[in-house]
Formats: sequence, structure tokens, C-alpha cells
Amino acid sequence: MKAILSWSSGKECAIVLYKIQQAAAINITGLLTTVTAEYDRVSMHGVRTCLVERQARSAGLPLIKVYIPKDCSHMQYDSIMKDQMLDLLGRGVSRVAFGDIFLEGVRKYRERNLGRAGMKGLFPLWGRDTGELAREFIDLGFKAVVTCVDSSVLDGRFAGRLIDHEFLNELPGTVDPCGENGEFHSFVYDGPNFKERIPFSAGNTVLRNSLYFYDLIPA
Repeated sequence: MKAILSWSSGKECAIVLYKIQQAAAINITGLLTTVTAEYDRVSMHGVRTCLVERQARSAGLPLIKVYIPKDCSHMQYDSIMKDQMLDLLGRGVSRVAFGDIFLEGVRKYRERNLGRAGMKGLFPLWGRDTGELAREFIDLGFKAVVTCVDSSVLDGRFAGRLIDHEFLNELPGTVDPCGENGEFHSFVYDGPNFKERIPFSAGNTVLRNSLYFYDLIPA
């Protein structure tokens, strides 16, 4: 079975890729990422596209970039993604894997839109305990840095932090350990299924519309 993986550059998609590769029942043929065209950065995570390209090379998979405008409406987004899914379906890809864990509305939205294109979704992490999953991510040897923080629920000082056990211990009890509610987003720069570490240096942290973005500079 051919599938692609929805790739945000963060921890959930990285561990999904690892688990699918370990099971060896599904053939992941590429990583699909949504890029905000005007900024040339991954949507929501704010990571530069060139760093995500390095991730894909390190994972040994092609990167499929879907460009959307910065003020993309839901209707525009759905139309752009449907065209992309139809193109993939024509190449024999019938499944899209996601790193979603418990947000029912998000899953139903994805399944509904995929169904319109004749495809189905895969959710390998669905129903997992997020605290346990976050600890497993760290214990497997993955390395990630926080690139975006929602200041309405989490202090901006967490932007730029490495995701380790100390980080998890310091999170407020109201924040999901995996940031499943959008509390924070991350960039994975190394892991057990990466051929090489992705080098970067620290850039500026900026506040935009209540979100702290921690810029990563390619090294």
C-alpha cells in the first residue's frame, strides 16, 4: 500500500514515520508539507523550507511542497489540497498518514476531505496517552526544538527550548505534553531514522498575533 505522510517538521509526524517504517506494512513514498508562499516557511510551525528539505533528505524521502497564500481561506485550502490529492491518487498513492492523537474534529475534517478525493487517512498515534508518547519520543533518541508557542496558554520562554524530559516536567498541567491543542510546535533535527543531524543556529524570537516564533537559521 502506497501512502504519503503529512509532514509539519515536528515531533508527531517524525515518530509516525518511524513507527510505520518499523512495521513495514505501508510504503511511505513521500513527505507532504504545506508552505506559506509569501514567507517560504512551513505553515504554523514557521520553519524555513530549506530546513524541511534537509529533514526529508536525512529521512531519505522526497518532499512534496504544497504552497498556500498567507491569508488562505478554508475554501482555498480545501481546493488546493484536493488538487494535490487527486494528483497523488493518479500516481498510485491511496493513503495519507497523520500525526493526530485525539482531536476528533480535525480527524473528521481530514477524512471528509480525503474521501472527496477517493483517498483514506491513517492515524497511527490515535488514542495514545500524550504524556507517554512525548516520553517515548525522547527515549527513542529524537531531538527537537520548540519553534512556536501560543502565548495565551504558555510562556514565551518555552520558545527555543529543546524537547527533553526537563522540558516536559516544566510544562504547566494545563498544557498537553505533545502540544496537541496547538500550545506549541516543534522542529525535529535528529532521530533514529535520520541519516544525519540537521544543523542550525538560533535566530530571533518574534511575537505575531499572540504566537512566539523562534527562528532557526540553517547552518
